[in-house]
Amino acid sequence: MNQQNDIEALQAEADDFRQTFAQVREEIGKVIVGQDRVVEATLTALFCGGNVLLEGVPGLGKTELVKAMSHVLDLKFRRIQFTPDLMPADIIGTNIMQTDEHGRYRFEFREGPIFTQLLLADEINRASPKTQSALLETMQEGTVTTGGYIHTLDQPFFVLATQNPLEQEGTYPLPEAQLDRFLFKVDVPFLSRADLNEVVSRTILKPVVEVHPLMNEARILKLRQVLSKVVVADPIRDFACRLVLATHPGSEFATQDVQRFVKWGASPRAAQSLIKAARVRALSQGRAHVAFDDVRHFANEVLGHRALLNYDGQAENIMVTSLIQDCVISLPEEAA
Repeated sequence: MNQQNDIEALQAEADDFRQTFAQVREEIGKVIVGQDRVVEATLTALFCGGNVLLEGVPGLGKTELVKAMSHVLDLKFRRIQFTPDLMPADIIGTNIMQTDEHGRYRFEFREGPIFTQLLLADEINRASPKTQSALLETMQEGTVTTGGYIHTLDQPFFVLATQNPLEQEGTYPLPEAQLDRFLFKVDVPFLSRADLNEVVSRTILKPVVEVHPLMNEARILKLRQVLSKVVVADPIRDFACRLVLATHPGSEFATQDVQRFVKWGASPRAAQSLIKAARVRALSQGRAHVAFDDVRHFANEVLGHRALLNYDGQAENIMVTSLIQDCVISLPEEAA
C-alpha cells in the first residue's frame, strides 16, 4: 500500500512539474517568438542546475530571453558585456581598502556582477582566456574564491553565455574545460518569414507585452528536488553512456565518420548531462520515468560542443551535429 502511495505521489509531482513547465514556456513565449527549441533547452538547463551557451547572430532575442526568464521566474538578473579589456575583477569583484568607525584600515570585498542569479555573459568569446576562466569555479561550484575567502552565490544560479558565429576577429575560442561546464550549447536559428512578421508586429505595431512572475527561487529549488526521484532504468542509463562513448574515435560504438573525423569525444560530464536533461524532459511530459527518446532529445545540445574535430574534420568543414545525429540514429537501444 505504501509503495502504491509513493507511486501516486511521484506521479502527482510529475503532473505538477509538467503544468508549471508549460505555463512558464507559454509566458516567455509572449515575448520570444519562433524560438521554441531555444526556450525549452534554456528552461531545461535551469531546472537541471546547468548553464547554456547560445550561438547566433545579433538581434535574435538572446538578451530578451534572459530578461523574460528573470521576470517570469522572479530572479535577480545582471548582464556583462565581454570585451578584450575586461578583467576577472570586473566580473567577480575586488577587495578595496576602507576605514572603520575607529579610523582603522581594513579590506572589504566589493561584489562584482557575478553575484546574481541569472547572469548573461554577452559575447563571452571576446574576453581573454584569463577573464573567461573567472567563470569556471562559479559555473561548476556556485562559489567565488577571492582573497582566501569563499563566497557562496544565491541559488538558483544560471549562466547564459552568447557568442557570434560570424565575427571572429578579436575573439578567443572558449577553452575545452570551459565548454565542458556548459550543460547545453544551443544554436539560435534565424526566424522564418511568419515569425519575423510576428516580431515586427509585437515590437512596433502593437503595445509592448508584459510578462508576469509565475515562480520564485524557492519554487524552483523545490522542483529541482523532484528530478532525483525520476526513475532511470539500467538500459537507459547504459544507452546514455554508450552514446557518449560513440563520440570517441577509439570506441567500439563509434561510427565510421567519428573514427575518421573526431579527435576526442565527449567527457564523462556529458553522460551526467544527458541523464539530467532526460529527467527534466520526462517530467515536462508528465512522466516519472525516463524513456530512450528523452535521452536522444537533447543529444546535439549536450554532445555537440564536447566533441573535437581532428585536422581532416576541420579541413572538410564537417558539422559535429551531423556526426552526433548519426550516432543517435545508429546506436541500438539494446546493448549487445
